[in-house]
Parts: sequence; C-alpha cells; structure tokens
Amino acid sequence: MRVGIVILPEHRWWAAEPLWRMAEEYGFAHAWTYDHLGWRSLVDKPWFDAVPTLTAAATATSTIRLGTLVASPNFRHPVHFAREVTALDDISDGRLTLGIGAGGPGFDTTVLGGQAPAPAGRTERFEEFVELLDKILTQDNTSWYGEHYTAVEARRAPGCVQLPRLPFVIAANGPRAMRLAARYGQGWVTTGTNEGGDDLEAWWRGVAELTKRFDDTLAADGRAPHRVARYLQADAAPKYSLSSAEYFKEVVGRAAELGFTDVITHWPRTESPYEGTESTVEEIASEVLPEL
Repeated sequence: MRVGIVILPEHRWWAAEPLWRMAEEYGFAHAWTYDHLGWRSLVDKPWFDAVPTLTAAATATSTIRLGTLVASPNFRHPVHFAREVTALDDISDGRLTLGIGAGGPGFDTTVLGGQAPAPAGRTERFEEFVELLDKILTQDNTSWYGEHYTAVEARRAPGCVQLPRLPFVIAANGPRAMRLAARYGQGWVTTGTNEGGDDLEAWWRGVAELTKRFDDTLAADGRAPHRVARYLQADAAPKYSLSSAEYFKEVVGRAAELGFTDVITHWPRTESPYEGTESTVEEIASEVLPEL
C-alpha cells in the first residue's frame, strides 16, 4: 500500500514549499494538488494554479511523485495541456502522474462565462479529451477534428521522460468513465459515492461496489488487473481520514482489503474542509508509513 497526500494550492510559495518538502521527508509516496480555477467553499480565498505549483514542487523535491487530482476539460485544451505536462514531466525527471477527471458544473465553468454540458455531454467531452491527449503525447504529429476539440499537426517533441508517456490516473465512478480508465489509465481513482450522505458505512459499501464494477470493466476490456493501480480518495468519505492516526490505520486497512494499491489523504488545515493538526501527519509518518 502506498499513501499520498494532497496539498491545496492556497498558500503563497514561501509557506507552501515547506509542506511539499515535508511530504517527501515524511515518506509519502506521492503528493498532489487540485487543478481548479476556484473550488467550492474556498472560491473567495487565495488560490493558485496547479501547473506552476507542481513545477515549483518538482524543483523543491527529488524523489516523491507529483500529480494533479484531478485535471479536467473544463478549462483545458489537450494541445496546450500536453505541452504543460511534457514540461512538468521533464522538470520533475519523470515523477509526474496525471490525474484526469470529467469536470463538474461548478466555478471552473461559470467563471469562463459558459454553460456546463449535461452529464452525457460532459462524459463525451472527457472521452475525447483523454483520447486526444494520449495521441499527442505518444505520436510525433497529431491532427484531430472532433466534436469538442481540434488539433492541427500538434507535435510531441521532445516527448515525455516516462515512456511511452507519463501515467494517467483516471477518475471514474460511472460505466463510461470506467471503460476510459480501463483503456487509457495506468491508474483508477474513485471518491466513492455520496448516496449514503453522512453514513460512513454506506460510503464504504459504495466504494466496495465501485471496485467490483471496475473489476468487471477490466475483465470486459481484457486488461490485467495488476496493470492498473487503484487509488482511493479517502477524504471523500463523511469522516476526515487524518482525524486521528488510529482512524487512518483503519482507512488504510479497509482500502487494502478492497484491493486498493494507494490511499490519498489531505494535508490538514486550520478550518474545514480537512480540519486537523500537523501532529497527526507526524504520527502517521513515524508509526504508519514505515509499516506499509
């Protein structure tokens, strides 16, 4: 089991840099940041872009993997994004993992003055985004004329450090997104479902059901299960995973029983969401991570 941590892009770099360094020093396997223009209750608070944040984090660290959790088509075009992630993969010396999701109807859409597509349209756009991004990152020259995107002789050079391209971790709960993850993903990430509301056990039952569906999807696609890493975004649950070290041990254990290879938590903040203390991170680093 590997454990990763999300550091929200909310701090000026003089305050953020020590967090990324500590994530590496504490022994986390990967560190992520959100890729939004603004996010939920923090939309009026300080917020920085994911790409330069990860670029700075790459220069401040040397071993920990870095990634987006998750990038979406809401405000990105595959041609330009391919250039950004190629540069990030180079700067990090092949430590970048690209988390990708369909995107939602929130601030990322309204701030640009457009209307979010209906769920079916959002999934279609997501499928096209992932397929085109994959082609640009693996082919020397790509032209594409789709419903949502156009690319005219988009170049790959120099290509990714990681070959044939950097790994995709695809966020998927629905059947079409799961098929996309089975086809293009080196990893699958889920937040579970919110059907149970504040019922923690209902959330875990939902996660178990999703893992079964993903197993079935992989089997239908002929993909070997061991070729696709499985990431659980643990803080989508009704209870914050770093509420205590003991509870985090429980989260890791239950995730492992369901076949997850990776668990992702969030660096504690002084207020909701993810309200907690850094002493819990220290305790986990000394007592939990060395045993995994």
